[in-house]
Order: sequence, then structure tokens, then C-alpha cells
Amino acid sequence: MEESQPLYGPPNLTESASAHSSERFHSNGNRSRGSSITAGLKKRGHGSRSWIKIDKNGNSKTLELDKATIMRHCSLPARDLRLLDPLFIYPSTILGRERAIVVSLEQIRCIITADEVILMNSLDGSVVKYKSELCKRLQIKKYKAEDLPFEFRALELALELICMSLDAQVYELEMEMYPVLDELTTSVSTLNLERVRRLKGHLLALTQRVQKVRDEIEHLMDDDGDMAEMYLTEKKQRSEAGLIDVCIQTHTSGGAREVSKSAPVSPVESSTSGSQKLQRAFSSIVSLSKHGSLISSSDAGENIEQLEMLLEAYFIVSDNTHSKLSTLKEYIDDTEDLINIKLGNVQNQLIQFQLLLTAATFLATIYASVTAVFGMNFADSIFDHPSAFNWVLVITGSACGLLYFSFLFYLRRRKVFPL
Repeated sequence: MEESQPLYGPPNLTESASAHSSERFHSNGNRSRGSSITAGLKKRGHGSRSWIKIDKNGNSKTLELDKATIMRHCSLPARDLRLLDPLFIYPSTILGRERAIVVSLEQIRCIITADEVILMNSLDGSVVKYKSELCKRLQIKKYKAEDLPFEFRALELALELICMSLDAQVYELEMEMYPVLDELTTSVSTLNLERVRRLKGHLLALTQRVQKVRDEIEHLMDDDGDMAEMYLTEKKQRSEAGLIDVCIQTHTSGGAREVSKSAPVSPVESSTSGSQKLQRAFSSIVSLSKHGSLISSSDAGENIEQLEMLLEAYFIVSDNTHSKLSTLKEYIDDTEDLINIKLGNVQNQLIQFQLLLTAATFLATIYASVTAVFGMNFADSIFDHPSAFNWVLVITGSACGLLYFSFLFYLRRRKVFPL
């Protein structure tokens, strides 16, 4: 019989060493896989990113925040944060939410709340300029005394910088394109055509960007609900006032309960007084809600008008920039039409020359055919006279010339081309 090993005997040293090494290998493998997964998630935008937080006083600080923290802090869905992801290219968008405004205008991507601006940190010139200018304006007392709330001032600066940036790019494109088009009208060459093609592609891309900013502002101006949703300071003040009213009501109801407990009351009286209290509370709540809705609607109308005036100013600027691009595109189209007319004229001249050359070649072929016939070796009485062949050449040449001028006269009568 084989001896059975004890169940709880001491383990073998080689087995324990191999098990320890295998555990270390698995732990290192899991650690490396975990680090690679973490790196992959960070690369895909699921990790923390650098954000710049700017408060009402113009103080800024750099933070490392992930999407979950921002979603909880600003009460935003995940699809709104995807608009701010630099790994994805989205068109310009301005969204009004319950507690924040999501702004994605070109390189400026930020979240504006009633108390702060959370700006995506970047080395782009527009982002750096937005941060410095916003902090500078918020620290100026005169700018603080303006009637606009904090979120509108932050939104106004973003629109201002983007409109100025797009207008500057349009100006640079105009300064580069007009000389090239003028040069192309004088000399149509491959180099000039390639330069115009490159600038036209830049023009189309810039037109789409300006058009998207313009359409987004126009969409906000057409929707009163979106504009009312963007007034965050008013909603915050309203919610704070509602909380204070609720606290006061709960405090007064608590005091009434203490008085009722100290004095003995019959069951019938307590039931009737309780029902009366419920009716009074219900009527007061209804009246307060109606009054609050009337105040909020009137304030919303004023705020919509205030925001509409702000958006209208930058809509005019973006529309002016779009008009410049449309004028530049029309100038390119006119230049292309002029070049096509010139090329068509040259082509017509070539066709005229080809037609004349073809007619001359046809008559020369007739003349050569006659001389070839008389150059054959056959016996005829005409060869007995030495000057007879000269007369043949003269008559044939005169006939060909007469036919050629008759052909030209026919073309002139038919107005195929002026001669």
C-alpha cells in the first residue's frame, strides 16, 4: 500500500518558492495590465484632466478633475461633457442647463455656473487670452458694477474673443487672396491655380466655422426657453429664497404645535382646527406659487430681453464676418468666370486657326494630287510640248486659290468667325 501524505504537513521548499514566484508573476502581470488599462482610459478621455477654475473675484487656480466630479458638481449629463472633449471635433455649441451653461466655441471650451467658470486648460492662444482677460475684467470694480450677471459676462467674453478671432482670420485671408486672384487674371499658370485652390479650401473651412457660430447664436435668439434657462444667478437666488420660506414655514408650524400641546383641546375642536390649518396652508402655498410664477415670468421676460440684446450684438458681428466671406467667394467665382471666358476665347481662336489650316491643307492636297498624276510614267501628247506642264501647274494653283477664297467668303457670310 502507498503511504498517504499528511493533510496538514509542512510544504516543500521548492513548491513554496515556485508558488511564490508564480504569485509575483501574476501580481506583476495584473499590475502591468491595470496600468495599461488606466493609461488607455486616460488616453481615451476617461481620466482626470487639467481645468482652470475662475471665481467671481477673478481668482484662478488649476485643478485636476475627472468627468464624474464635474458631472456631480454642475449637474450635467455625460453627453454635454463630450462636447468639451478635445479628442473629438464638434461644431460650436452653447447649451443652457439647470445649473450651468456649456460653451464649446472653437478652442474655448468651458462650463459656466452662477459662481465660477471651469475652463479646459490648454496652451492655445484663445484659451490663454480668455483666462487672462476674464480675470482682469472681474477684478475691475467698474466691470463688477455692470448690470449683467456673472454667467452673461463670461459668455460675452467667449463670444467676443471668438468673433474677433474669426474676423481676424477672414482679414488675413482677404489680404492673401485678393493679390493672388488679381495675378491669376493676368497670367493663368499652374502655380497660381494651385495657390487659388489652396486658399479656396481654406475659405470653405472658415465659412463653415463662421456659419456654425452664427447659426448657434441665431438658434438661441429664436428660443425663449433656452435663453430663460441660461439665467443661472436668478434661478439660484430663487431657489435660495424658496429654501428660506420653507424654513420659516416649518419654524412657525413647529411653534404652533408646541402651543397646541400645552393647552388641552377637545377632539372635535382639534380635528376642525387641523382641517382649517390644512386649508389655510394649501391656499397660502397656491397663492405663493402663483405670485412666484408671475414674478419669475416677468423677470424671465426682462432677462430674455437682456440676453437677447447681448446675443444680437454678436450675431451682427458674426453675420458681418459671414458677409465678408460671401463677398470673397463671389469675387472668386467672378474671377473663375473671367478665366473661363478668356480660355474660351483662346480656344475659339485656336479653332479658327485650325479651320483655316485644314482648308489650306485640303487645297494643297488637291494641288499635290494633280502634280502626282502628271509625274507618272505614261505616254501622252501633252508631254510633247515643254511648256504644257507649266500651264497645268498655273491653272491648278489658281483653281486652288479660288476655292480657298471662296471658302473664306462662305465662312464670313455664315458668321462662323470674323475675318
